Amino acid sequence: MISVRDHAVRRGISVADYDRDLKKLPREADCEFVRQAAGSHEMWYSPITRVHFTVPHTIKSRHTANAILGQAGLPKAF
Repeated sequence: MISVRDHAVRRGISVADYDRDLKKLPREADCEFVRQAAGSHEMWYSPITRVHFTVPHTIKSRHTANAILGQAGLPKAF
């Protein structure tokens, strides 16, 4: 079985790219960083869904990244 990291590398995506891009997309959609949350997570607020959602510092899966975008009311991007 292939690891998530190996799959990302084969597709030309580094795992760090999910982190960077995921934080950029909500910011462009006027989501607001609220505070540092427990452990290695950040708390954000989406004016689209009117919901607070957490974003981990390290995102290893495109599925996780897309789920977080869904919580923010944004379309899948990965």
